[in-house]
Amino acid sequence: MQLQGPVFVGVPLLGPILICMLIHQPSSRCEDERKLPWCPPHKVILLVWVTIYSVMGYASYLVWKELGGGFRWPLALPLGLYSFQLALSWTFLVLFLAADSPGLALLDLLLLYGLVASLVFIWQPINKLAALLLLPYLAWLTVTTAITYRLWRDSLCPTYQP
Repeated sequence: MQLQGPVFVGVPLLGPILICMLIHQPSSRCEDERKLPWCPPHKVILLVWVTIYSVMGYASYLVWKELGGGFRWPLALPLGLYSFQLALSWTFLVLFLAADSPGLALLDLLLLYGLVASLVFIWQPINKLAALLLLPYLAWLTVTTAITYRLWRDSLCPTYQP
C-alpha cells in the first residue's frame, strides 16, 4: 500500500472525528439505546463504526487502484457514489447524535443502505474483494437501522414502549 492507501483508509474517519469534536453534548437519545436489550454497548458501537469506516476506505482504495488511480473518468461513478454514501453516513451521525432526529436519521439510513448495496454491485466487476468488504457494512447498517427505527417509533408513541 503506497501513500494513497493510508489516505483512503483515514479519510472516512475524519467525519466522525470532526462531528465528535463539534458535538459538545450528544443527544440524550443515545442513552435510550440501553433500553433495547439487543442493542450493543456504546463502546462496541464505536469500535464497529471505526472498523467499518477503515475497511470501507481500504475497499475504495482497491477500486481506485484497480481503475488506474488518479482522477480519471472511469473513477467517476464508483468513487462518486462512494463519496456520496460517505457523506450520507456522516449526515446520519449528525442527525442521530446532534439533531436528535431519529426520523430523519432513519430516512438517511434507508438511502445509505440503498447506496451501499449499489456500490457492492458496481464494485463487484471492478474488484471482488472491495465489494465483499462492503458486506459487513450492510450488515451493520441493518442493525443500526433497526435501532434507529425502534427509537423513532418510541419517540412517536412513548406510551407504546414494551
